[in-house]
Amino acid sequence: MTKLKRICVVYADWCPHCVPTTVEPMKRKAEQIGVHCTLYDVDDPNASEKADELVKKCGDWSEDYLVPQVFLEYEDGEIKHVFTGYSESIELTRSGLIHLLESRLLNQNSLLDDINGS
Repeated sequence: MTKLKRICVVYADWCPHCVPTTVEPMKRKAEQIGVHCTLYDVDDPNASEKADELVKKCGDWSEDYLVPQVFLEYEDGEIKHVFTGYSESIELTRSGLIHLLESRLLNQNSLLDDINGS
């Protein structure tokens, strides 16, 4: 299994599903597990092209795609889409995010260290 390298979050600064609901917890989790967190603000001209490319290639793409979307990038270059916020309610987004934060996907680096005796 390839080690996690980076967490990528596609978000909009004005969206309450994104800030602070998703962005802040994902930044904390990345720091906790020792990986980089890259943020792509869809309203930032410098980041929106990369955000669109990432969502189109790996995420939940539509012309007006939902944010936030979270991706995991591994050392071998593989990128996995692991979360899209829920338009129905912030609480539903928060609940889904909690499940992601507690999942093995985001705790695998420490699991690999345990297995390897580090």
